[in-house]
Order: sequence, then structure tokens, then C-alpha cells
Amino acid sequence: MKELLDKSGFICDMDGVIYHGNKILDGVADFVNWLINNNKRFVFLTNSPEKTPHELSMKLERMGLKVSADHFYTSAMATASFLSSQNPGCTAYVIGEAALTKALYDQGIYMNDVNPDYVVVGETRTYNFEKIEKAIELVNNGAKLIGANPDITGPTERGVMPATGSLIAPIEIATGKKAYFVGKPNPLMLRHGLKKIDCHSEEIAFIGDRMDTDIIAGIESNVDTVLVLTGVTSVEDIDKFPYRPKYILNGVGDLLK
Repeated sequence: MKELLDKSGFICDMDGVIYHGNKILDGVADFVNWLINNNKRFVFLTNSPEKTPHELSMKLERMGLKVSADHFYTSAMATASFLSSQNPGCTAYVIGEAALTKALYDQGIYMNDVNPDYVVVGETRTYNFEKIEKAIELVNNGAKLIGANPDITGPTERGVMPATGSLIAPIEIATGKKAYFVGKPNPLMLRHGLKKIDCHSEEIAFIGDRMDTDIIAGIESNVDTVLVLTGVTSVEDIDKFPYRPKYILNGVGDLLK
């Protein structure tokens, strides 16, 4: 624990680590207050593209935590940054929430449902067959298929629900085209996080709840990994993977015990 507590910075996943839906997890308030009071550099790195940093800040404030918007980085922001670097001034057809569209606008990427360069998919509550048909048509006509994250499911207060990987699968199957996923475990996300808190990989710990996205992303980025058992991965699941986290905790509150 001392080795972890002495780290200069922390990169934390959100869903399954900090909260489930609108329910904050045990020990989180003490952990976040410890980060702030000890001047730790930290960023919440989420694969969910559904909310802007300001909305995430307000969400935590409703749960009793004051964390400014500059401490958040989302897969929507990473996706927009990736597309802007690959093809400046490109256009996209988006299946996703307003936060994903805003992140793209902020990078000078505009909406196009006729001949876009990309079809971009993220979690959304307005998923329907008409949008799937449109996306399939555009990909068949040459648009590149991009997923904000590869997660098949995500934890919520109502249990495990479908995520981007599930939503994009019908488009992949119908077109025969594989999507490129920007979110974890793509190391791009962790590199953005490291840059945001201005830390080297050996100075930080990455805390996540998923072996298949969080832990593998940390390992491939040469970062010390902490698996918490408050989200998707259970202790029984760990041996199913050919790699292991450096630390395993019941939850982030265990860091301070």
C-alpha cells in the first residue's frame, strides 16, 4: 500500500470504480478527498462518451464530491482528437449522445449524413433500426467505422447493460467491416491521461474494474495496474486472462485502510 500511496499521480476509471450509474461506491469519497488533500495529480479516464467533463463534474457534485471539469477525460474526447489528427476537417455520421457530437465539433469535425468520412458510434439511449440502416449504408459507401470504445457491456445501478461494442456489432456484421476502437484498451487513452496530468508512466497507478480494457491498457502502457472488484471483473475471472494486475483491491477505499 505504501508503494501505491507514494505515487505522484493516479488515473482512474469511473464506471465500476467511482460509481454505478448514480450511486457512489463505498470508500470513494475518502479516496477522492485524499487525492485532493495530498496534492496528487489525477484524472478520471472514462470509456463512456455520454457526458462532457462538465457534466461528469456536476454528477460527482450531486454525489457530494467537488472535482473540477479539468480532471476528466472521456473516450468522446479521445475519439475526436484521433479523427482530427488523422483527417483534419473531416465529417462524421454519429450514433451517440450530445457529448460525443460536441467533442467532435470542438475538434472541427462536423456532422454529415450524406457522404461522411466516418461513421462514429458511442453509447446512446436513442439507438434504433433506422440509424443502424443509415450507418450500414454509409459504411458500404466508403465511410470508415469508428467506435468510441470496445466495451460490450458496462456496469449500472440496474446491473450490466450493453455498451458500444454491442451497439456497433450489427453494423460490423452487416458490412463485413471491422471498427477501429479509440477507447481503452487502446493505449491512446492512457497516453492522453498521462499528458493531462504531466506524469511519466512509472510515477502513476491506473485503477480500473475491467481486465479486458483497463488492466491490459495499463500493462501495455507500462503502468502499475490496480484492479478493483466493484465493477465488471470478479476475483474468479482473473485467472481466465493470461496477464494479471499488479494490485487487487475490493474497492478504492482499501487504499486508505
